[in-house]
Amino acid sequence: MGETFSKKEFRSKKAKSKEDKAQKAKERKINNNKGKGLEDMLAYVDEYGNLSSIPPRESRKVEIDSKDIRIDTRPIITNDLTRKGRVTFFNQTKGFGFITDDQSKESIFFHINDLLESVKERDSVVYIQDKNAKGYFATSVKKGQYPNN
Repeated sequence: MGETFSKKEFRSKKAKSKEDKAQKAKERKINNNKGKGLEDMLAYVDEYGNLSSIPPRESRKVEIDSKDIRIDTRPIITNDLTRKGRVTFFNQTKGFGFITDDQSKESIFFHINDLLESVKERDSVVYIQDKNAKGYFATSVKKGQYPNN
């Protein structure tokens, strides 16, 4: 008795998959990335932040002081962060208050832990403005004298 059609089909599929597997192994062996030199694995970054396999030219290199490198998510604000304002509300028992900024007329939150000296309502203050997820807040709050006072 001979083989059925399905048995022949199964045997030919199995032989085909074996050939494909051997072919893939051969390709992997040819395209093997293991054992490459360091130069083949390096990537360079140009002055625009693009990756390249070509090292940058010596003439374009600029020395950067490590103090100038800033790794932070906050935006860099070039103007002076020291602000002037007036305490419009302060609750000593709850430990928070608000300052109205003289320049922007915005109400800025401050916490009692950010006070450098005790303040009360209607005091003129000098503070450093900072920002978090909820908005602006004041730190290093202390009584300040205005030049025009």
